[in-house]
Amino acid sequence: MNSEKNLIFLSSYRNHVFGCNTQRPPSIPTAVAPPPAQGLWDRMGEAIEGQGLNDVGFATAGRLGSCTSGPLLVVYSGAVWYRASTPEDVDEIVNSHLKQGKRVDRFVMVLKRS
Repeated sequence: MNSEKNLIFLSSYRNHVFGCNTQRPPSIPTAVAPPPAQGLWDRMGEAIEGQGLNDVGFATAGRLGSCTSGPLLVVYSGAVWYRASTPEDVDEIVNSHLKQGKRVDRFVMVLKRS
């Protein structure tokens, strides 16, 4: 694959969003609490597409870390980490951050390394 084409493709996104979609057995203490995040990420993809945000990439990912915090997503550029608990939270993040460039501070997560 031509690396120049890859660079052009990757630079076509203004923002790239990753949503943690790891589902672990309930016996593991760091498992994301139900309900699973998949419904939130489906909503995220639909909202991005529905708003015509063609310059925003979205993908689910394996474990992003800090599973006990609930469903997490990270928005690049800027590496802004959010905890979205409801479909309405997702809508607000899309409308404010991804569409208008305004961070939604009440959903921002500060992850601490031990």
